[in-house]
Amino acid sequence: MSRKSTEGSTSEARARLLGTAVRIFYAEGIHSVGVDRIIEEAQVTRATLYRHFSGKEDLVLAYLEQADQGIRAQLSAAQDGAHTPGDKVRAVGRAIAEGIRSEGFRGCAFLNAVAEYPDPAHPIHQAVLAHRQWFLDTVTELLANVGDAPAEAAGRHFVMLRDGAMAAGCLSDPGLITETFLESVEGILQARSTAHAAD
Repeated sequence: MSRKSTEGSTSEARARLLGTAVRIFYAEGIHSVGVDRIIEEAQVTRATLYRHFSGKEDLVLAYLEQADQGIRAQLSAAQDGAHTPGDKVRAVGRAIAEGIRSEGFRGCAFLNAVAEYPDPAHPIHQAVLAHRQWFLDTVTELLANVGDAPAEAAGRHFVMLRDGAMAAGCLSDPGLITETFLESVEGILQARSTAHAAD
């Protein structure tokens, strides 16, 4: 077998392992899923898993990294068609709402993970905090372009609204939840625009 085909099968096996872990961890939780289940469903050997990941924790970190990259790409794409600062914030809100309304939605992967890893020093907990800091920084920067007032409180408000919508969206009617969430995002924008106009 050539080196190229070996590398191809290696990356294919890793992708299959990670894809399986992503699907099961999100649907069923992390602690409830053992590596044997992932090995079986990914149709790889135990040696293959440990060739790509040092253990379950490493696999969970890769799962969260993939989720982080997916959300970054989703929010970036959502803003592409938006022309005004307010429309960029609305586009981010709509992207979040679409996720909540999607089939198989089970809440925020990061909030779910941190509930299973409450120790602030744990690498998985740290990965969640890093993602959330990026998200807070991103929405705060977007909101800073709407009006002149400092945007830190508005950014925290947006994140809290998003967290609540994510939690409620898998417990009750996601249509009503996302409608309320988007109305609240509009309220943040109006408050910033009103403050700007008053100045």
